[in-house]
Amino acid sequence: MYELHFAVPMSGAILNNLNFRLDHKSLSVLLTHSESKLIFVDILSLSLTLNALSLFPKNTQIPELVLINDDTLAPHQIPSTPRNVNVINTYEGLITEGDPNFKWIRPESEWDPITLNYTSGTTSSPKGVVHCHRATFIVSLDSLIDWSVPVQPVYLWTLPMFHSNGWSYPWGIAAVGGTNICARRVDAPTIYRLIESHGVTHMCAAPVVLNMLSCFNRTEPLKKPVHVLTGGSSPPATILCRAESLGFDVCHGYGMTETCGVVVSCAWKREWNKFPATERARMKVRQGVRKVGVAEVDVVGPTGESVKRDGVTV
Repeated sequence: MYELHFAVPMSGAILNNLNFRLDHKSLSVLLTHSESKLIFVDILSLSLTLNALSLFPKNTQIPELVLINDDTLAPHQIPSTPRNVNVINTYEGLITEGDPNFKWIRPESEWDPITLNYTSGTTSSPKGVVHCHRATFIVSLDSLIDWSVPVQPVYLWTLPMFHSNGWSYPWGIAAVGGTNICARRVDAPTIYRLIESHGVTHMCAAPVVLNMLSCFNRTEPLKKPVHVLTGGSSPPATILCRAESLGFDVCHGYGMTETCGVVVSCAWKREWNKFPATERARMKVRQGVRKVGVAEVDVVGPTGESVKRDGVTV
């Protein structure tokens, strides 16, 4: 999926990352709505995808499939491919047949679409959000600046790229020459093993992942600090204190699918480093300072009026 963040736009197409954790009915609705023409499908998600395609309305064009195999899987883990499946090629086969002299197709306008994302559907039906090349470029660079990402970081992927294009970091980490560490399993033992074996410096993680790492049976802190950007609901102060004691330097931000990544964050002040651990944790969960690439941010009431900036009014 990481490579497709570049290959798809460079071929002049629009990227649509789908959440493979959804059921086949939900996926079918999204595939139909997006009018997808080609699906790159992981071997372990093939059955889910085929079930989704089986629900397509009559006289609706069925997308062609490119199968992504995984050589690290044991033979018993690889499902068999039905004979009637319209798989036009494998991912590696497609690369082998590629033209090394191909000139990537640039957008005619910076406002042309680069990606179509869908919201998670937790509060209502999923909504489609189209982002243009200009927006993703600004957000990608803005995300590097706000998080103070240096050149050649080692970035561990625990954040799924189908969540708002991994908060723009597929493009951002490439821009600073970073190394990407990807894993099929996301659990505490795997994460700690990859951090130590690859010298991970940065990672994005949902609060649930941060909680998992903090609650894992580990007492020895990391050999080197790991910068963690978390988003969504604020982690409890106890979790932040525990994470800090283990060697995680946590930053907190907020964004939505509609914003293509994090748009407000906790603008940390040096004098806060002198606060007790519990007070530092309380300050870290406060995010509301707009990033440099964001023109304006406001919280408004039912009639559009700005609410009080007291940390209480909603």
